[in-house]
Amino acid sequence: MSVKTACPICKKPTEKKWRPFCSKRCADADLGHWLADDYAIPGEPAVQDTREPSAED
Repeated sequence: MSVKTACPICKKPTEKKWRPFCSKRCADADLGHWLADDYAIPGEPAVQDTREPSAED
């Protein structure tokens, strides 16, 4: 039994080769969103290192 899912970018049915997307275009669009920081994984904020650099670093 095959379950058809929708592409998260354009909502068309997915293709096995590009799953979970329908095409290379949508897969590349999703990658672009990650690289542009459009997506984020929830979690605690990162602690900023405010120390001055030293010769040991």
